[in-house]
Amino acid sequence: MRVIRHIAVNVFKESVRDKVLYNLVLFAILLMAASYLLSQLTAGQDIKIIKDLGLAAMQLFGLFMAVFIGIGLVSKEVERRSIYSLLSKPIRRQEFVIGKYVGLVLTLAVNLAIMTVAYYAVLGYMAWMAGSWFKPGWEAPAMDPALLKAVAMIMLQLMVITAVALFFSTFSSPMLSAGLTFGFYIVGHFNADLKHFEAIIDSRPVVYLARALYYLLPNLAPLDVKAQVVHALPVPAAYLLLNTAYAFVYIAALLTASSFIFLRRDFK
Repeated sequence: MRVIRHIAVNVFKESVRDKVLYNLVLFAILLMAASYLLSQLTAGQDIKIIKDLGLAAMQLFGLFMAVFIGIGLVSKEVERRSIYSLLSKPIRRQEFVIGKYVGLVLTLAVNLAIMTVAYYAVLGYMAWMAGSWFKPGWEAPAMDPALLKAVAMIMLQLMVITAVALFFSTFSSPMLSAGLTFGFYIVGHFNADLKHFEAIIDSRPVVYLARALYYLLPNLAPLDVKAQVVHALPVPAAYLLLNTAYAFVYIAALLTASSFIFLRRDFK
């Protein structure tokens, strides 16, 4: 555990020094602030636009962070040849993989927290500036605590995608890893369609393949509750707990596979 913590802290410090990371966070914050200006074009719906665009900005730029930093967690060490000095120390390869993952998750959590504070600041300003004639028409308060449910689910999505990026980085090039990870993210939001593939395809082998992919690929759609929260629809705690458990099981499976591949990789 001490080794994993040490590796995670080093990944966090290295990521914090990355100027690209700061640019992404700044751009996301500016986008959330700009959503206030865009909201003025739709009277009465402005608070929904701000909430929706703000959550979408956090999800989008969090995705870029997870992918472009995640794919380099292992490949950077190989390219720099620092992997040889690391593995010569009393560090097990499984600890190396898990430490890298924990470090990036910590980085994402800190940056998502910063964006969340900026998000609520924009919403607070909107609530302060709004006239009393607008507020009764809002489905939920501007600074609705329920928005944190959507933020938490976004974090879970990013944790899954980080595990996917790390998995591909253990055996493929950075460009290929990025393409595959983005592909998994897109497919993950439409994964439920694979379960009902038999309704439009008669070929049994294709149906069986689609059903296998349904269980193998990540199902990210249930982790996206932005629409429900923005429109003040209830999101039961049982639903959140069930999908949180699914995300952690999927992450554990990916980290196990990543460790297995990395353990058998020959760097000579």
